[in-house]
Amino acid sequence: MITARAAATFDPVARSVATARAFVRDTLQGWGYTDVVDDAVVLTSELVTNAVIHAGTAADVLCLRTEDGVRVEIADHYPEREIPLQPAALDLGSLDSENGRGLLLCAALASRWGVEYSPTRKHVWFQLDLPDRPVGVRSAGPLLPVGLLPVTDERVRVAVVQVDSEGAVAAWNDDAAYLFGYTTDQVIGKQLTDFTAWPQTPGTSTGIADALRLSRWEGSYGIRGADGRTIPVYGSHLRVRDPQGEPSTVCLLVRDYERAVLQTPVRAPVSDASESRQTDPFEVFIGSPAPDDLDGLLQRTVERARDMLDADAAFLLLATDDETELEVRATTGLPSARQRFARVPVEAGTGRYGSARMPAVHEDLDAVPGAVPLLANTGMRSVVTVPLKVEGRLTGSLGVAAEAAGRYSNEEALRLQFAADRIALAVESARLGELERLRRGSLSFLVEASDLLAGTLDRDQTLALMAQMTVPTLATWCAVYTIADPASDPELSYVLHEDEERIDGLKSLLTRISPPEPVRTPGARVWAAPSQAAHEAALRTSMRSIGIGDAGGLGSTTRTTLATAAAVGGETVVLPLVARNRVIGMLTLGKPSDDHFRQEILELAEDLSRRAALALDNARLYSERTAISQSLQRSLLPPGLPAVPNVEVDVIYRAAGEGNEVGGDFYDVFPIRDGAYGFAIGDVCGTGPEAAAVTGLARHALRLLAREGFGGPAVLERLNAAILDEGTRSRFLTLLYGELWPQEDGSALLKVVCAGHPLPLRLRQDGSVEPAADPQPLLGVMEDLELYEQEFTLEPGDVLLCVTDGVTERREGTRMLGDDGLADVLAHCTGLTAGAVAARILRAVERFAAEPPSDDMAILTMRVPEPQ
Repeated sequence: MITARAAATFDPVARSVATARAFVRDTLQGWGYTDVVDDAVVLTSELVTNAVIHAGTAADVLCLRTEDGVRVEIADHYPEREIPLQPAALDLGSLDSENGRGLLLCAALASRWGVEYSPTRKHVWFQLDLPDRPVGVRSAGPLLPVGLLPVTDERVRVAVVQVDSEGAVAAWNDDAAYLFGYTTDQVIGKQLTDFTAWPQTPGTSTGIADALRLSRWEGSYGIRGADGRTIPVYGSHLRVRDPQGEPSTVCLLVRDYERAVLQTPVRAPVSDASESRQTDPFEVFIGSPAPDDLDGLLQRTVERARDMLDADAAFLLLATDDETELEVRATTGLPSARQRFARVPVEAGTGRYGSARMPAVHEDLDAVPGAVPLLANTGMRSVVTVPLKVEGRLTGSLGVAAEAAGRYSNEEALRLQFAADRIALAVESARLGELERLRRGSLSFLVEASDLLAGTLDRDQTLALMAQMTVPTLATWCAVYTIADPASDPELSYVLHEDEERIDGLKSLLTRISPPEPVRTPGARVWAAPSQAAHEAALRTSMRSIGIGDAGGLGSTTRTTLATAAAVGGETVVLPLVARNRVIGMLTLGKPSDDHFRQEILELAEDLSRRAALALDNARLYSERTAISQSLQRSLLPPGLPAVPNVEVDVIYRAAGEGNEVGGDFYDVFPIRDGAYGFAIGDVCGTGPEAAAVTGLARHALRLLAREGFGGPAVLERLNAAILDEGTRSRFLTLLYGELWPQEDGSALLKVVCAGHPLPLRLRQDGSVEPAADPQPLLGVMEDLELYEQEFTLEPGDVLLCVTDGVTERREGTRMLGDDGLADVLAHCTGLTAGAVAARILRAVERFAAEPPSDDMAILTMRVPEPQ
């Protein structure tokens, strides 16, 4: 009697085989038929492969649940198959053929099976019966004495935790709260991964997030308790659907030493025949336990292949993602350091690996030179190569070789192909796992690289970061070439080697050879010049050194040359640095001693080069802008201060920011005519080019008008009119302008006009401080100004202090230095020179707040010295 059914149709593409396996696995586990899941998945995989790969049609899969087992039916839609007339003559295929294995497996694994033909389809079915067990008993073990039973503390507590489809805790029972110390309110809605320490079981590679997505899983890991300690637990996970159809996972957890409560006993074989049927051919060939990493698995594979055919060498190549090239990943009996990650084309090009897709036997390589490029100049004469295929797709090539000719025949090729078929799936699974880890690591690497490159706008620092991120992560050494403009030749700008002692020799070598050609074509291209130049230099050095008894007698230059040759003796690649549709440089990466880059590293380097190129170009643009701004800033300030008789004059100017904006503060001291000097200090609203235009207008207009004989008020009124004539480009301006006449009695007469600027402060000899002028309207706002000048005399020992608002408005939180704070600082400057007064004012401003100043500052001091 059929109690449940599930059906699905899969497209004729390779990935459908894996999807069909998952469909059958999830269906049977959902029905609770875990005892027959493995056999059903194996049979489904073979039969669906026959349909979608060999027949090339869609596959219909139907699962039927009965009271005592499960029946699975797979049908294809091949339209022109000949219907056999005698079922007894049906050919089940052979172990060594690509097709026909499904029927052999059905005969070996299924309780019953059959094949039905029609003019439009082939229909294969198999029945798997459940093992006979007592009702309600999943599995049973032998009777044990009481002393051998597992020991528990008090009563056994089983934590029941339910996790929703997003990984958040949806249920948390009392035993969970007791075991781990968290109440229900503390964990509901939070990710279970926030409380796990993974893994506890040695060799476990499945993450907790992955385990929660599996239909059923058992294993041990750790839970971080509320007291911070990690509690080892054993868990049994079952994935279910809630009434709304959403998936969730029920987790049963016990203390790890109480795992016997949950752990499923291993099924024992029921007979010798069953034991031989369940023997894993992969483990027979590789050995148990199998290596858990790709490199270890590949190395074990070539060693077993060599031993199996009594060969002198063996090698294994893996296909790239597009299957156009094969990459050397493991060898034995060959110079692996020279060949590792070397790549050869599969079907076209120089040195192609023409036999990769089919088994091939070469009785004598001397008769067909170049047939197997990997074995060139190795002394190997005979070789047999077989493909590694998964679901009909080429994933690699396995070969064994011998130094004698004629060692191998088709029989050895069939044996090696049989072994390759058994390990192909495991190798591909390990390769995909390694590729996923590499991609995750690459993503993390690129994110960190982007953050570092975005954190600086300094060209030299950007070059250093580019090199330091590639060495030694991507390459053994790195060189960065830059191109200033399209008409310039590439220039060697930075060189780095993982061994600092090799940098000078590497730099010397690269400066002696022509730089690589700047080509915009994306991707890495091989550059042979460094390796050739290094080898030639080493050869010349070695010839000059003939006759030296031992290497210890070699000179330092000779040792450096030989070391450099070894350092750059491998593969060297060049990646263009392209930014804003222009090649601005090249990133050169190198390997030592005939080593090669793997494809994934080159792809990662290409991604890095794109980010580095943009960062380098941004640094160039920023440097140019900063240089222009600094040049403009210098042009807006006087080149120097004139020597004023009997008056000390000093100025301190500090621009805020990083130098890429032109400030609005300015000052000037200049001679007007014999015995008279003008001085000014001002602040234009804002920064940038607009403020610079007003600053330049003000400074040059002041000098011109003053030298034409206009007094202070007339000078400022005409400057005000000139600013207003700029229209929308005008900016308001605060300005203190004055004229200074040194007197014969040692004093100095001053006439000043303060147009909206911070008032000048006068320090007398007795330490008193007072404003030296009254405030008047600022410039650039009103058309009709009526300004007046104020006259006073600086006596010997007096100081006049003039500042911009960057000094008085220095802030820390709600505190501000202000006019009163500035006056207090100035009051303690009695007896100091003009330069010392300016320095003390600057120091007081900088110490007023921890943060650097955010506004430009100009400090102008004038002091009449006391008579000697």
